[in-house]
Amino acid sequence: MATTEECRAALDKLSDNMAGANSDVRAATALDRTLSCRITDLDVTFSGRLTNGRIEVLATRPGPPPEKAQIRLSMTGDDLVAMVDGRLNFAKAWAAGRVRLEASFRDLLRLRTLL
Repeated sequence: MATTEECRAALDKLSDNMAGANSDVRAATALDRTLSCRITDLDVTFSGRLTNGRIEVLATRPGPPPEKAQIRLSMTGDDLVAMVDGRLNFAKAWAAGRVRLEASFRDLLRLRTLL
């Protein structure tokens, strides 16, 4: 089972990958939205912002997010680490119910490039 530190490192790596991505991915992530990533097996939530094509983690809290973020992810720590490492395809994990993504319809349309 992935640790909280490994999950935080995975989010940092994902942020770096997004910042260095091609123009299509960079355009899809060029949003300014609140973001939460709930790690279900660790019962911890990373909260922050998706801004300038990067993820800025501002807080790590036990339990569910205290406020509803504009973009919300939920998954196990192992799935987060596997996705960032390229061992798990996001779209397949999402379709199988292993990853949950909630956002406005408009944001989902912009983020579809990432899928």
